[in-house]
Amino acid sequence: MFSDWYNDMEPDWDSDIPPSLLPSPSADSADTSGDTVSDEPLVQLTVQQVLDVLTHGRMDERGLLPYSSNYNFLIVVQRNGLELPAVYKPRRGETPLWDFPSGTLCLRETAAFVVSEALGWDLVPPTVLRKGTRGIGSVQFYVSNDPDQHYFTIREDARYAQSLRKICLFDYIVNNADRKSGHCIVGFDGKLWAIDHGICFHSDYKLRTVIWEFSGEPIEEALLADLEHLRTLLTKPSSYLCQQLEHLLSRVEERAVLARTEHLLDAGVYPAPLPYQRNYPWPPV
Repeated sequence: MFSDWYNDMEPDWDSDIPPSLLPSPSADSADTSGDTVSDEPLVQLTVQQVLDVLTHGRMDERGLLPYSSNYNFLIVVQRNGLELPAVYKPRRGETPLWDFPSGTLCLRETAAFVVSEALGWDLVPPTVLRKGTRGIGSVQFYVSNDPDQHYFTIREDARYAQSLRKICLFDYIVNNADRKSGHCIVGFDGKLWAIDHGICFHSDYKLRTVIWEFSGEPIEEALLADLEHLRTLLTKPSSYLCQQLEHLLSRVEERAVLARTEHLLDAGVYPAPLPYQRNYPWPPV
């Protein structure tokens, strides 16, 4: 249980990772064994290969990433002749927040990848939770990208319309409190990715996003089918998804993920901004 592994009041910064959090192929999510993750230089690896390197490889720090409210490190992870760039977010480097339990942001980063994979949407770069050079933290594959390309610059590009619709629904499901434009990045291969999910999964409604243009439109049948699949997994305690989330979120947060998924299925339309709510993040980029 979450409460057994993580103590809100007195976190054990160097406690062991539960064995169930080690990456393994998921029988209940979309088959990603053949999917590839590309980067500069153009190296093609399967998701499972990337997860294996991120989980078991040797980490070398290359420096702090600028403009972050937490301590985030650019690292290189090496294993079996493979060398991958990644972003390491150690739990002990997280800035305390009044509305999220201390030391849980790296868990939420990992949970976002788990949910993205369960949906089969391939939105979040491969992410694992592991011990690193500064203790437990999330380690996410670093996608080389043009910082001048983000949501505001690509939202009119038809190539990204379907991915943006998925991100819109995904952010509602994970209750993303900070979907800035710059958290939608375009890799040098042209693929759109969603990053920075440390303040997601709160049980109270906290959705703040710049992506509202689909509000009130019907959700496409194919995406509804993916949401239905997610609901099925969330109602099966034995599913790989539930086993992962059990160690990453609290019980009430797990139930809230299911409730938000069910709401989208019942409504059948994209979410809309709520009155008297702060619906947009600041700064927007």
